[in-house]
Amino acid sequence: MQISILLAHPDKNSFNHAIAKTARQVLRRLGYHVIYHDLYAEGFDPVFTKRELSGKGPLALGIKTHCEEISRADGIIVVHPNWWGQPPAVLKGWVDRVLRDGVAYRFNEGDNGEGVPVGLLRAKTAMIFNTSNTPIQREKDVFGDPLEQLWKYCIFHFCGVCHIFRKTYGVIVTSTPAERKRWLEDVGRSIAEQFPPVKSNKKRQPRR
Repeated sequence: MQISILLAHPDKNSFNHAIAKTARQVLRRLGYHVIYHDLYAEGFDPVFTKRELSGKGPLALGIKTHCEEISRADGIIVVHPNWWGQPPAVLKGWVDRVLRDGVAYRFNEGDNGEGVPVGLLRAKTAMIFNTSNTPIQREKDVFGDPLEQLWKYCIFHFCGVCHIFRKTYGVIVTSTPAERKRWLEDVGRSIAEQFPPVKSNKKRQPRR
């Protein structure tokens, strides 16, 4: 069983990195194979070019690898801060370049793109962990929580992922070490609830 983790935050000392590290540790402890991408550290290029848009020519090797990995994933975890009600540009570029037609979704024959697509992703569960410096209630009341709509309906449901779990932690800028510790414990519990332990395929040897 394979889970893809995508992290988008430029500061390696950020709470986002702590969340991603916790997710990685918990999943491995539960028996999952983890594909981990720190998009900033890897220097992922978010620019979706005209040539790529046209579909002419082969994909860049790095993009092809990302497409193959996300196609095989049994689950997806995304970690990023709330910047202007959006993901960081590097993550938006990842969505543009990787969750593409023929990889994450397709349109039925005769549909030129105006209809409802068929989701192709194998994963049935996606988890999104966000951080914010806006109180959660203000985010909902004033801004309408655009990240909820983006990840749930515009991206993952579109690509065939039916179960979406999303949680925001904050206010980060005024948080205490004790709060962050509790939040990381909550991350671990949430992941364990969504991704049960992998059953070993190894057969028990008979006693001699």
